[in-house]
Amino acid sequence: MRRPHPLRTGLAGLAALSALLFAALSAATVTPAIADDGDDGFTMKDPGITESSGLAASRQHPGVYWTHNDSDDGAYLYAVDSKTGETVATLTLTGVGTPRDMEAISIGPDNHLYVGDIGDNDGVTWPYVWIYDLPEPKELKDRTIRATQYVVKYEDGARDAEALMVHPKTGRVYIADKNENGGSLYEGPAELSASGTNVFKRVASVPDLEVTDGAFSPDGKQLALRAYFGGILYDWNDGKIKKVERLEVPLQRQGESLTFTTDGSKIMYGSEGQGSSVVARDAPGGGSGGGSGSSSGDGGGDDGSDTAQSDGEGAGSGFKLGALAVAGAVVVVWVFKRALRRPSS
Repeated sequence: MRRPHPLRTGLAGLAALSALLFAALSAATVTPAIADDGDDGFTMKDPGITESSGLAASRQHPGVYWTHNDSDDGAYLYAVDSKTGETVATLTLTGVGTPRDMEAISIGPDNHLYVGDIGDNDGVTWPYVWIYDLPEPKELKDRTIRATQYVVKYEDGARDAEALMVHPKTGRVYIADKNENGGSLYEGPAELSASGTNVFKRVASVPDLEVTDGAFSPDGKQLALRAYFGGILYDWNDGKIKKVERLEVPLQRQGESLTFTTDGSKIMYGSEGQGSSVVARDAPGGGSGGGSGSSSGDGGGDDGSDTAQSDGEGAGSGFKLGALAVAGAVVVVWVFKRALRRPSS
């Protein structure tokens, strides 16, 4: 196994420390862990899934969620039955190189799985990153599948990213980069090319989040983005994103992944670590894509650059966890993130 990067390790520890702080100060209002109950949440029982970094709900196999480790595991995808938490199929990808840092997975309208090998583990700056594309098998069993590998560059230079989203109607691929000061949303070509470099262009700002994952609602009308300690729901608005509201993101050990259920009624939030839990939360507005506030003035311009509270620890009921807990967690994270921050190159 690779040696954990100090920043990643520090943040994971801080997340756990923050969880303890919240629990101790706000026991009366903390939501209890959700039992294994399909789309009401589940726990991954496969000991081989130790760094689940992406999550995607299968349309062909109700109740099944696809995930993967982020590195040092190989080109593998795992199909997890949400009713039992057990892995029901492992896919081995061929036709691709050795993965560097697989961070995200999404399902396109063609029932293809798109995997984003787009991270920068150990602080390496890659001049290009990869997307893997493969058909989701109709039968769930262990098998080897040949994938198509796409080379990706950003129009404004290399960057770290952990969120890849495929629009469920157009099939266009989007990436949100990860930046503690707020990032950007990038749009890929209308069709990805396996024979050349695919340049992703910046189309909107995401000023309020250090994005760790994202997902479109099933109807493609909304985009949800999450960070370690919060999330935001946007109206898609043909790519000119407009903030609707903050998401009620659960406090997790290291909040890495997010996906909508196939009916759009809930958002599933995943975390890294062996035996990690996936927590369900009701999607704002029932996840229909026209959720409450979609035409309201909660937040500014078409590029999503409205001023919002930073990562926020979730919307609404998050504030019930107590001002003292929030302040303490934020201060701890702020101080240690800068102490552990790698020098700029």
